[in-house]
Amino acid sequence: MKQTYDVVYEGGSDEIVEKKSRFIAHVFPVHSEQEAVEHIEQIRKQYWDARHNCHAFVIGPNDEISRCSDDGEPSGTAGRPILEVLQGRGIHNVLVIVTRYFGGTLLGTGGLVRAYSQATQAGLAASRIMTRQSGRKLLIGTDYNGIGKMQYIVGKRNIPVLDTRYAEAVEMDVLVPEEECTLLQKEITEATAGKAQLEVSDPLFFAVLDGKPMIFEE
Repeated sequence: MKQTYDVVYEGGSDEIVEKKSRFIAHVFPVHSEQEAVEHIEQIRKQYWDARHNCHAFVIGPNDEISRCSDDGEPSGTAGRPILEVLQGRGIHNVLVIVTRYFGGTLLGTGGLVRAYSQATQAGLAASRIMTRQSGRKLLIGTDYNGIGKMQYIVGKRNIPVLDTRYAEAVEMDVLVPEEECTLLQKEITEATAGKAQLEVSDPLFFAVLDGKPMIFEE
């Protein structure tokens, strides 16, 4: 399983116009094929008068489930380009539906591929994407003489701090990428001559969005 990959935190929508045809992209975070199907049906009902509602989705850290549909467009000109944009960007657990209102001018195979690709990119640009990574929550306990060292170590490594509590001693909760956990514990132990108290959680997934760390509930 991949330790780090991008997911959609908040979907968005945008549209492009190509030779009077409107291509409206909607982006949704999804975690199952059934959830994707429900969104597809919703968009079809909302845009019932559109010529095409094409889509693609990828689910799982290794794209264990991937589907695409041209919905009546020439084979390979709509669903596949949408899917290739998603795979090229390395975004997972995402559904993109591109609705087309025909403008009266045929675009040709190349024109359709470009239009559906550009609409997908516009939809993703209107969404909020975050990097989900595997790691651990590390509780660090130290006296007041050691807090400066702790802040320096986690700061230089850009380790997200969940919480800091000041009482008779100081406790910090930080989120550590899996590949850095052992090295960070060693560095803290050496910097405090073994005085810091360390508690490591079970494996988890976390992300940082707008500078704020968050833990995923599995």
